[in-house]
Amino acid sequence: MTTPTASPARIYDLLIVGGGVNGAGIARDAVGRGASVLLVEQDDLASYTSSSSTKLIHGGLRYLEYYEFRLVREALMERERLLKMAPHIMWPLRFVLPHSKLVRPAWMLKAGLFLYDHLASNMTLPKSRGIDFRTHSSGAALKPEYTKGFVYSDGWVQDSRLVVLNAMDAAERGADVRTRTRLIAANRANGVWEATLEDRATGKTTTVRAKALVNAAGPWVARLLADTLKIPNSKSVRLVKGSHIIVPRVYEGPQAYIFQNPDKRIVFAIPYEQKFTLIGTTDIPWKQEPGKVNIAPDEVTYLCESVNRYLNVQVKESDVVWSYAGLRPLYDDASANASAVTRDYVLDLDTQDGAPLLSIFGGKITTYRKLAEHALEKLAPVLPTVGGESWTAQEVLPGGDLGDGGFDQALARLRRTAPWLPEGLAWRLMRNYGSRTYEIIGEANSMQDMGEVLGGDLTSREVDYLISREWARTAEDVLWRRSKLGLHLSDAEKANVEAYVGKKLA
Repeated sequence: MTTPTASPARIYDLLIVGGGVNGAGIARDAVGRGASVLLVEQDDLASYTSSSSTKLIHGGLRYLEYYEFRLVREALMERERLLKMAPHIMWPLRFVLPHSKLVRPAWMLKAGLFLYDHLASNMTLPKSRGIDFRTHSSGAALKPEYTKGFVYSDGWVQDSRLVVLNAMDAAERGADVRTRTRLIAANRANGVWEATLEDRATGKTTTVRAKALVNAAGPWVARLLADTLKIPNSKSVRLVKGSHIIVPRVYEGPQAYIFQNPDKRIVFAIPYEQKFTLIGTTDIPWKQEPGKVNIAPDEVTYLCESVNRYLNVQVKESDVVWSYAGLRPLYDDASANASAVTRDYVLDLDTQDGAPLLSIFGGKITTYRKLAEHALEKLAPVLPTVGGESWTAQEVLPGGDLGDGGFDQALARLRRTAPWLPEGLAWRLMRNYGSRTYEIIGEANSMQDMGEVLGGDLTSREVDYLISREWARTAEDVLWRRSKLGLHLSDAEKANVEAYVGKKLA
């Protein structure tokens, strides 16, 4: 290890450890209130939990069964706000819920959906209703024994892009965001935190100081407390592995399905990347160390069996074209069943020696913005610089200012402005970057002006933007977190992207 070098005398108000959705959301909110913020992430933004979700902005219909009414209400209210904050990467989705006589009775589903529709006062999405699959279009995908069901509303999100956009907005407002940077030591001294950071690309270490430290390390939150900070804590996380599979599209239509299993768990089938269906998730207790995880063969079988109970087109293990898994760092409420563990969050504030430490236990993507508000409210009495007015609910994320008519009209304006863009590329750029698409295009007047085509419709100009504006440092960052182009490109094209990124950063 190299000898630590001291940074300038500046003392940050907040040092945030963890570049997932909670860390990025807190950074954005805090810097917008006038605080100086340093955010560090040991890998890429959204490398772990925040890119491994089911990609839903939802209240959590099944959480009603565990009487999580406060969480569901907060999540439903946040769903409405988020859909307005980033309409390029989030959009409403209708979910079809077939009734199975083997699981919950129809009256229970109807009562749950009634609550779901009315817990939040700001709901603008279509409410739930009963449907007859013998006449409703969504019934075509289902086996004939399923004749009745329900349809309700929730939302979809490109989860890893949500994290990146929060980090972008934080950086544009003055935050210092450092990826591939690990906190290796920190201690309280003279009322502030002195922290040693390691640049994982160079091995260089740096010492920084901050008035308060936020532990938003997700699966590592307890480990950071015990091993790095040497601070005892009575709270703990319960790691639960959730896995998903991607298969070629198995039904037509824009609707998603929510299927009940005999074990009382639910599995979603969701249209994905135009050509595919996303199926998930599992709930597997994880007792090993946190880190990268993979789907297990029995999880693939479970997910296939779960949808095959309902769908006409049967999904086989051999159909899987990609899978992903992540660890959900749930607050350990001592529930016996992994599926029953609360999805709510707990904020733990330690003010020993006048240098505050706030640790984040649990949380879910839908409530990240509200979690950030609550985190700053908890810190404000001991860190007045974060005590300003709440502001994030009314401010769109980068690219979210689509103008009149929402996404469709924004896409139409792009097509008129740049008619030389292939239709599919114009759609993809607007869906990923919104109004920031014009920053990527710049002065280009033809596809030739967009630079080298590295694979599919991915151009060097787009990759340059991801490197310069979105912290992309590897082909994986580009193909799997800033986009899902990895599903669409050949191995040779992926190698082109890897070579280009390596050359660009050399």
